[in-house]
Amino acid sequence: MNLGAPIAIGNTAKIYLHENKIIKVFNNYLPDTESLYEAYKQEHAYSCGLSVPKILDVTKIDGKQAIIMEYIKGRTIGDILSENMEQAEYYMNISIDIQQKIHMIIANSLEPMSEKLSRQIKSAPNLDKRHKFALMQKLKAVTFEERLCHGDYHLFNLIMSEDKVTIIDWVDSSAGDIRADIYRTYLLYSRFSIALADVYLRKSRSKSWVVSNSNKNR
Repeated sequence: MNLGAPIAIGNTAKIYLHENKIIKVFNNYLPDTESLYEAYKQEHAYSCGLSVPKILDVTKIDGKQAIIMEYIKGRTIGDILSENMEQAEYYMNISIDIQQKIHMIIANSLEPMSEKLSRQIKSAPNLDKRHKFALMQKLKAVTFEERLCHGDYHLFNLIMSEDKVTIIDWVDSSAGDIRADIYRTYLLYSRFSIALADVYLRKSRSKSWVVSNSNKNR
């Protein structure tokens, strides 16, 4: 199948826009279950009522795993903001409100964050055994509710189309500690812009980051 040139290239896949659909084609070295695993996470977020692209099919294209999903026309908030940083507080408020909605959801059918982090710590190439052991001990001491966490939440994973914002890239999502999800977002911003990270931290502190047990999607 001729998909044309990719519109984006990530660490694990190439993204194509073909016949008004998004096609994510995975690299060959990944496990055979990678596409199904990622599609399940995105379908779960969609089923919880979040604004997420709908999964249309999980298939193979030219022997490679692929996910076909709804195309959301628009621009990422990150791209929009990069043209006018004076609007940082406005768009950061929007993104934090959405992140809070994500964190309202109980997601105990997803992989626990503790298991995901444990796997990542054990496979980290730049950590020696002593540091891995210390991190594993700290991880075992953490207790938390199984809240939905995006895992890679930032402005470039939010697509704005008119007045609607759609959340993309759910591959790192898990059920875990919302504080870890917030810290992860701060670290991602700090690598891009300390000023933007500071806006995120300040705006997050100004909001009441309280999750309610009344909204439980399982």
